[in-house]
Amino acid sequence: MPYDPSAFPPFAVTVDLVVLTVRRHSLCALAVRRGEPPFQGRWALPGGFVREDEDLAQAAARELAEETGLCVHDPAAPTQDNGAHLEQLATYGDPERDPRMRVVSVAHLALAPDLPAPRAGGDASNARWAPVEELLEPSGFGRAGEPLAPLAFDHAQILADGVERARSKIEYSSLATAFCPPEFTVGELRRVYEAVWSVALDPRNFHRKVTGTPGFLVPTGGTTTRQGGRPAQLFRAGGATLLNPPMLRPEV
Repeated sequence: MPYDPSAFPPFAVTVDLVVLTVRRHSLCALAVRRGEPPFQGRWALPGGFVREDEDLAQAAARELAEETGLCVHDPAAPTQDNGAHLEQLATYGDPERDPRMRVVSVAHLALAPDLPAPRAGGDASNARWAPVEELLEPSGFGRAGEPLAPLAFDHAQILADGVERARSKIEYSSLATAFCPPEFTVGELRRVYEAVWSVALDPRNFHRKVTGTPGFLVPTGGTTTRQGGRPAQLFRAGGATLLNPPMLRPEV
């Protein structure tokens, strides 16, 4: 029997972005307020439909640029400015996840340091950074004076999965440095771990672990006083992608 495309139901493909950064010592995610149905007025993750002429990685990079102005970090250029770490997270295909039609979403996780205040674009009427704990509140999320409502679609589940990916991956990889500027102090890196894990870490033990892990950090030869106090040594990310031994998350 010849292949008949009409025998299969059509469906759309989207990319949704879990964009994480550390702001004011808190792990924050980018949320946009939907300006169009469905779920008009509700907060959601940024994203959009995949175009006919692009693959999934291109669609995710385009949406990231449109929503944040960030380009995807090029591993071949470790000192690239304004670059974000971007990786595929998971695929979500519940038949009822979108009331418009059958839509399969391929979610991506994006990490970048100290991102600026976002500007709404596309079909979003507003955009903001919000602590992930607030976005994932069971009763829902709303700014001051707004009624609480869960994130649109299945975005609460996607966000929860993205946050857990980040929390678990910084245990055994150098991913935490994606939240840092090109040159950073051990104290700044520690505050990333504390924000992502929502724990307090002992400064001395942390310094000993990260500076003693082969390939994790490389001294730049410079110092900074931007955190106050005595000059602190500056580091950049080393060439290691996997940490041995790993940075195990404290049990809380």
